[in-house]
Amino acid sequence: MKNTVVERELELKLVLSSERSIPVPARLTYRTDDPYAVHITFHIGSDHPVDWTFARELLVEGVLRSCGSGDVRVWPSKSEGRSVIMMALSSPEGDALLEASSPVVYAWLERTLRVVPPGTEAEQLGIDDGLAELLAPTRTEDA
Repeated sequence: MKNTVVERELELKLVLSSERSIPVPARLTYRTDDPYAVHITFHIGSDHPVDWTFARELLVEGVLRSCGSGDVRVWPSKSEGRSVIMMALSSPEGDALLEASSPVVYAWLERTLRVVPPGTEAEQLGIDDGLAELLAPTRTEDA
């Protein structure tokens, strides 16, 4: 099965305070060989980009309503009259509040949902085929 990758470069805002934010170049990536996950790579001016991976379902729900707990929380909001998606990320290294343009995230998510519709992720992994092969009765030759 061919692996399909859906990527989008975008600029997020790292929110430092209610008055101050800094731009952070990032890349959204979705791969059909990892159909339940979305990946965000932050290019923060170092030789080592920062990668985050979380459930695509969390982002799909988060564009509509507040969701998530723990390390990743996502919710829709408004910023300077624009629709944005807020992402709060927590790790042992620290916390980050990021803002992304809703239309950009919607368009990218829509592409991922066309490639792998919700509910069909397991088919991408071939789990059913693998299980069927594993559980198939073995044939023995008659002597």
